[in-house]
Amino acid sequence: MPLLLVRHARAGSRSKWKGDDRLRPLTKKGATQAQDLVAVLKPFGPGRILSSPFVRCIQTVEPLAGKLALKVEEVDELEEGRGQAAVSLLAELLDLEGWVVACTHGDVVLDALRSLAGPVPAQPPSAKGSVWVLESARDGAPATARYLPAPS
Repeated sequence: MPLLLVRHARAGSRSKWKGDDRLRPLTKKGATQAQDLVAVLKPFGPGRILSSPFVRCIQTVEPLAGKLALKVEEVDELEEGRGQAAVSLLAELLDLEGWVVACTHGDVVLDALRSLAGPVPAQPPSAKGSVWVLESARDGAPATARYLPAPS
C-alpha cells in the first residue's frame, strides 16, 4: 500500500566520471544527505528497502538499512531507463502491506509519478535525495503523492 520513492542522493558529476556509470558514488554532500534521510524515512517504519543496483542508489539507503537492520535488496527494474518495467514493479509494491523504500533515479521517479499517482505538476519536483510518499487508494484510483524535499 505505501511506498517511499527515493531519488538517490547527490553523486559525482556524470561528465567527469571516467568509469562505469553504475559505479559512480555519492559525493560528500550526497553521503550527508543519505545520513540525513534516516531521520526522514525511519519514522515510517519501512519493512523492506529496495534499490537500483547502481552504487549511488545503494549508498543512499545503506545508512537507513543499517539503522533498521534490514538488507538492501538490489532490483534491476529500478535502474535508470527501465521505464515500464520500473513502473510495473512499483505498482506491485503499492499493493503490498507495510511501508517499502525504493531508491532509484530521476527518470524512474518521474515515470512512476506520471503513471501511478493522482494529479501531479507537469514538472514535479525531484531533487536528488528527495522522497515521494505514494499511498494506494486500493479502489483503482491513482495513488496519492506527497513530496518530501531533500535534506539540506
